[in-house]
Amino acid sequence: MNVEPDTVDLPGSGVRLCADRWEPVPGDAAPRGIVLLLHGGGQTRHSWRTTGERLGRRGWIAYAVDLRGHGDSEWDTAGDYGMPVMIEDVRLMVSHVRQRNPGLGIALVGASLGGKVALIAMGEDPNLAQALVLVDIAVRVEQAGGKRVRDFMRSAPNGFSSLEEASAAISAYNPRRPRPKNLEGLKKNLRLRDGRWHWHWDPRVMFPVDAENHPDTPVSAVIYERSKRAARRISGPVLLVRGKESDVVSDDGVVEMRELIPHAQVVDVRDAGHMVAGDDNDIFTANLLDYLDSALEPSESYL
Repeated sequence: MNVEPDTVDLPGSGVRLCADRWEPVPGDAAPRGIVLLLHGGGQTRHSWRTTGERLGRRGWIAYAVDLRGHGDSEWDTAGDYGMPVMIEDVRLMVSHVRQRNPGLGIALVGASLGGKVALIAMGEDPNLAQALVLVDIAVRVEQAGGKRVRDFMRSAPNGFSSLEEASAAISAYNPRRPRPKNLEGLKKNLRLRDGRWHWHWDPRVMFPVDAENHPDTPVSAVIYERSKRAARRISGPVLLVRGKESDVVSDDGVVEMRELIPHAQVVDVRDAGHMVAGDDNDIFTANLLDYLDSALEPSESYL
């Protein structure tokens, strides 16, 4: 098959969302189902490239989506990047791909921020999707790990003087990942403005508005309570893929997830951290493919 994806637009709540779409070879067989890949905060759809290619080869229709304000998706004119509007984005994109591919089951795969959005969306609408895969994100997020992610995203407000400087910053944040010899790939996550390289996301992403109606409650506490309520309602298949060295999802966080979603499966990826899909992509994708094959049976009603 042609491993190059089609770049398509998906509807969001008042914004256009950009996605890469991989499809199986036409005529081979009815697609197994649809997989929506949602990246973490500060990433782009390109973080799923290898996973998307392998899903397509395995018979899945895969969409890797740039979240609002990230990558090539539109920035919100009002700077709204709170959890409620991002959940609505997921609902709208699911509705769109379901109409385009009637009869197919849908799995939501979300890393970090994308996983948190997917978890709440699925818990609050049990019919939204048939399976959920969380990539190093749980109901409970360890404060130190979450702070480290936020500090990295806020660390270069004025951009970088060169791709080499940006690469050094990434390596300092994630020393487990080998530093690339060819820096051209960084251009997918950076944009050159006024002679400096800036991350390809709206800086206002770092200032969500979830606590607008809860002025005395931190945003993280509001999301935590909403996540717990949603998790208790999820009855479909759930897989948590955790980086064993993660500072975001702890052993206590896994215990809580098992209490909230007793049927959830958990896979630890050894020697991987929070960026588990990138730290050990082969192992992550192999676990994902095996899980999806068992969680979503191919539909005979595909038209």
